[in-house]
Amino acid sequence: MPILRTRWAAAALPAAASLLLVAGAAPALATGSDPYTVELRQPLPRTATTQDGAAPQEDNCPGVPDGKDGWHFVLPGNESDFVKLTVTFEPGGQQVLTSFGPPSDKHAYVASEPGATLTAVVAEVKGGDLKKFNLSHTCPAEGSGPGEPSDKPSDKPGDKPSDKPSDKPGEEPSSTPSAPDASSPAASAPAGSDGPAPSADDAAGDLAETGNGAPIGVLAAAAAALVATGGYLLARRRTAGRQH
Repeated sequence: MPILRTRWAAAALPAAASLLLVAGAAPALATGSDPYTVELRQPLPRTATTQDGAAPQEDNCPGVPDGKDGWHFVLPGNESDFVKLTVTFEPGGQQVLTSFGPPSDKHAYVASEPGATLTAVVAEVKGGDLKKFNLSHTCPAEGSGPGEPSDKPSDKPGDKPSDKPSDKPGEEPSSTPSAPDASSPAASAPAGSDGPAPSADDAAGDLAETGNGAPIGVLAAAAAALVATGGYLLARRRTAGRQH
């Protein structure tokens, strides 16, 4: 009998050891399937238009409405999936996502107001052994990104100089000379004349005077008197000669 008890005890020891190993491994397997937290690789805070080379800007963000900034988060490898993603924007507040894809639960797409700043993000995942996850790319809304210069010229009047000359008189010199006034002396004067044209009375007065200013009538009367005096003297001399 003592020999049988010894053999039974020897056979029971390996079986007990096996049960202990299985019992110890069970919690480890359960722990491997529990969600755990990973942090974002890119620095925060940031906007969809942050230019630091950490996340490119694209136009492929499924499910993000037009007029919103899009954010695409992705888990590295093929062994992990998102369970919950919590993001915080300013403005916009906190969003909690529990539905993911496409094409699989390792992809998450989030929408925010144009120009909003991502201030915090927490991811709960299952599977694998990740330390960090990635912001794959952003999809900025058209016109988002405060402080970025616009390439579109303004259509508001006054923002650019007008190429059309003014039609108001006085703002540019006239190329057509104005017609002279008919009542002015210059209008009645012939071309090349330095003064006004003489009148008929002025012409008559000019003809009635000589170079020394004496009237022609006075000179003619004086000449007639001299002729008469000479004729008288000549006739008298002839009469005196006949008498002698």
